[in-house]
Amino acid sequence: MWKDKYKVGVEKVDNQHQELFSRVTDFVSTVRKDGDWEDKLEKVKSTMSFMQEYVVVHFDDEERYMKEINFPEYKEHVKIHEEFKNEVNQFAEKFEKEGFKEDLVQSFAGKLMAWLINHVASHDQKIADYANIKGGKK
Repeated sequence: MWKDKYKVGVEKVDNQHQELFSRVTDFVSTVRKDGDWEDKLEKVKSTMSFMQEYVVVHFDDEERYMKEINFPEYKEHVKIHEEFKNEVNQFAEKFEKEGFKEDLVQSFAGKLMAWLINHVASHDQKIADYANIKGGKK
């Protein structure tokens, strides 16, 4: 799912994006393939943990870069990050309360992939565009 056109131009952020795409693609593939649901739960649980931890690290790095280059849409971008973190945490709470039901996990997988593509291809590209104008790539 990763495409070079998603690059922001900051090696650390681009590597993190590629890692996110790799993990999410693998996760979606696992939960959508045929097979016993119980056999997929290990992947579901590990992906959930990864998302809760790695997304915070990635967002912190991306937000630090936006500050460095004085990105004018910084606050709006951070708000989008916060909303996404809240959404991931809400799914985690649902999983804890209701268990890793297949329909709930499928819904999470779909939202995760859609959010990642839309966010990186749209919102993060604004960072790249701004950095290009200002010559602020690192």
